[in-house]
Amino acid sequence: MTSYDLVVRGAFVLIGDNWRAAEIGITDGVIAAIAAGPLDGAEVITLADDEVLVPGVVDTHVHVNEPGRTEWEGFASATRAAAAGGVTTIIDMPLNSIPATTTVEALDVKRAVAAEKAMVNVGFWGGAVPENLGTLRELHDAGVFGFKAFLAPSGVDEFGHLDAEQLERALEEIAEFDGLLIVHAEDPGVLDAHANDGGVDYHRFVESRPDAAETTAIERVIAGVRRTGARAHILHLSSAAALPALRAARAEGLKITVETCPHYLTISEEQIGDGATQFKCCPPIRDDANRDALWQALVDGDIDIVVTDHSPSTAELKYAHGGDFGLAWGGIAGLQTGLAAVWTEAARREIPLERVLGWMSSATARFAGLGAKGRIAVGADADLVVLAPDATFTVEATQLQHKNPVSAYDGRELRGVVRRTLLAGRTVDIAAGASPTGALLGAARP
Repeated sequence: MTSYDLVVRGAFVLIGDNWRAAEIGITDGVIAAIAAGPLDGAEVITLADDEVLVPGVVDTHVHVNEPGRTEWEGFASATRAAAAGGVTTIIDMPLNSIPATTTVEALDVKRAVAAEKAMVNVGFWGGAVPENLGTLRELHDAGVFGFKAFLAPSGVDEFGHLDAEQLERALEEIAEFDGLLIVHAEDPGVLDAHANDGGVDYHRFVESRPDAAETTAIERVIAGVRRTGARAHILHLSSAAALPALRAARAEGLKITVETCPHYLTISEEQIGDGATQFKCCPPIRDDANRDALWQALVDGDIDIVVTDHSPSTAELKYAHGGDFGLAWGGIAGLQTGLAAVWTEAARREIPLERVLGWMSSATARFAGLGAKGRIAVGADADLVVLAPDATFTVEATQLQHKNPVSAYDGRELRGVVRRTLLAGRTVDIAAGASPTGALLGAARP
């Protein structure tokens, strides 16, 4: 009988879209066998009655912020948080680190830092900013997964936004090598027209970033994709008002994909009190009817993936200025809680766990071109999670692995406890000071 490095046995293993009793044989970090009968392994893990085996989450939207703003997060704390939340692969955004990932030299700096600290697999997005247009092919060839662009100010001076003409140039350039432009789509003209004096009233913050900011910017991206033939991806869709235009563009055959985030699916404007700046993000969390529409779009396939947009900062920045939404830093730190938050709300809506894993594991892996991840299959990487889907826990921000104790879920009871995370067939040790176990990933090129 063949002996494997590790065998995982469980009554409920997610294979494709179906649950079945199975034994998973793993050798050299890869799934080598899936069988109903007994497999022999040097190590054997037998799941408890309340546990299931699922593919690790692939989170393609994470701000690690190292180097340069490591007090906000960092690869050590971010990847420990990822593993604790069932995430086995992250793709790091090109800001808010210093330097921003807009040159090959900056990418090399970030890779060197991550290699010494990453507990899970890490890939990197490049940035498309006014200063590096015309040189994007260099970053593409160096292995970034695509290029992030803002259409309105990003919030940090070192990462400028693209105006209408620069967006067109970026799309034309990226189309030449079949790259991908991922877009923070808010229109600066609409934002300027709706700017207000801030304050502690959350509704006034939402009014300052209306649906039209997203719909106008997204329509500009759609028009650019139509003219250039480029591929584009809409980041962190918060406004369901943009869905008809996106649906029509995709029906037309335009190469546009769409993501949304746990906080837009699990929190609504009505739940956010005065001065509760832990909920501030851009674009903003909108009302309950909008949340329902986003869920329907997921179920219907109009939204492709769910990712966290983990965007942390220090507590001082998040809670500064007495709860003034106009002045507090925007961003939700949700890497560790994302899977549980989405599963909790999905279960409430009678949406099965396999759909959630589809949006957060297999679809995100396909989106990133990581064919060996996000699935349990022979030949796939053994990045796996032992999950107790019906167990619950109460989020305590101070107990999360994130560097700063700020969470939009603080005090919430969530469903789905990660009991073990396996990376390449080895249990990830999330204790501070543990040796790094993650690999650095580059985008596959034809």
